[in-house]
Amino acid sequence: MMSAGPLSSLSVPAPETDFPALPANVHARARVPVSAREAATMAAVVRAVEAVVALPAYRAAVLVHAPASAGHESAASGVFLGFDFHLTPAGPRLIEINTNAGGALLHLARPDLDAGMRAAAEARFLAMFLAEWRSQRGDRPLAAVAIVDERPAAQFLYPEFVLFQRLFERHGIAAVIADPAELAWRDGALRHGDRRIDLVYNRLTDFGLDTSGHAALRRAYLEDAVVLTPHPRAHALYADKRNLILLGDRATLLGWGVDPALAELLATAIPATVALTPANAEALWETRRKWFFKPANGYGSKGVYRGDKLTKRVWGEIQAADYVAQAHVPPAEQVVSVAGQDVALKCDLRNYVYRGEVQLMAARLYQGQTTNVRTPGGGFALVDVAAGASA
Repeated sequence: MMSAGPLSSLSVPAPETDFPALPANVHARARVPVSAREAATMAAVVRAVEAVVALPAYRAAVLVHAPASAGHESAASGVFLGFDFHLTPAGPRLIEINTNAGGALLHLARPDLDAGMRAAAEARFLAMFLAEWRSQRGDRPLAAVAIVDERPAAQFLYPEFVLFQRLFERHGIAAVIADPAELAWRDGALRHGDRRIDLVYNRLTDFGLDTSGHAALRRAYLEDAVVLTPHPRAHALYADKRNLILLGDRATLLGWGVDPALAELLATAIPATVALTPANAEALWETRRKWFFKPANGYGSKGVYRGDKLTKRVWGEIQAADYVAQAHVPPAEQVVSVAGQDVALKCDLRNYVYRGEVQLMAARLYQGQTTNVRTPGGGFALVDVAAGASA
């Protein structure tokens, strides 16, 4: 499913057709049905979160535990917010929000997707990056982009980096895929070799840019010498898992003046989430089968534990870290054929979002405790909304 909002006005060139080698099991053949009502509810939850994030009281509350770099305000919003939902009989439930949500172009790199839909999505993605650029640089031309991650060629999603590089280059924008160690702060600019970098598409999981190897990028960001997207402030406002405690707390929302209907929507859609503390550790251990435990600054399901799988050793380790406990909401299941056998796979829905607008929806089919794209027969799957749109 794709949105058709105002960013769709960008011209639509021929889409990518020469795909790089992709990981095995990245694309599922199944198509996942989603009702129009479910899609509308997810979009409404996205808009409600956006409304709360704009509140000064919310920002003050969540920035208390944010890294220092998140105190730097940027006109850029942050590309590719990922709102991940589980579908339940009672409606969609927002499991988490991520700021550098990967997979959007990888999802589109499939032969069973209509070329026109792929072209429209690519145009919207490019328009999103240009909107980020113009928010800080106005009408100046965007000349050079760096797609940055640690050891990018070794990353599972490296083929997606290549797809983004090609997308930029097809529109006359120089693009390089780089390790942050390849970037240098020189003459008041961020550089890759001799080239000045205008915009960085940030795929790093050092969300505060705190490690020494990211010093050049951090300085360029703090001095507004580069447009960084997404950036530390976006992660602090949206993706720290502790934020879900506030976003789903009806009383807190009402106290901040949030519209009662929006407060009710968020309190219903967000599973109960609490911080793991010495005061509640014993109670959470005793009721652990009801909970998922997640690191506050986690990503990619790393360090996530289902309560009924926890050992005493791991429990001791997570009590020494910043964790939240989230009420366990089982994902829906989708039956697929694998080697001639019907197999039930778990399913979640990722909504790729920019400035409160859902740009793309993709299903992810998997087995195991947490979402992955390594399950035979699983991976990214097309979504069929009742009205008939797919993506």
